[in-house]
Amino acid sequence: MTNALLYLIVMVAVAAVVFLLAALVFGRGEELAPLPPGASPTRLPSDGITAQDVRALKFQQVFRGYKMSEVDWALQRLATEVEVLRARVEELESSDDRA
Repeated sequence: MTNALLYLIVMVAVAAVVFLLAALVFGRGEELAPLPPGASPTRLPSDGITAQDVRALKFQQVFRGYKMSEVDWALQRLATEVEVLRARVEELESSDDRA
């Protein structure tokens, strides 16, 4: 009888430790309100995206998610590319207007 009681106490202690570790790693889940259906935390205009829109773009952070320095680097490159392309389009459109 004492062996069964000892096993039960050890099992409850192990379960409590596993629960506490899982709660520390994953959290309790009530910190953020859920998004409405169809909503996304990442926002961009439907057209006319500017370099500033790309620079202001933010992604949701998740446990074991993306490496932020790589995403920031990619966004900076994208913003520079958008600026260059928009300047080139404006230059071409102004030259067409003069001709």
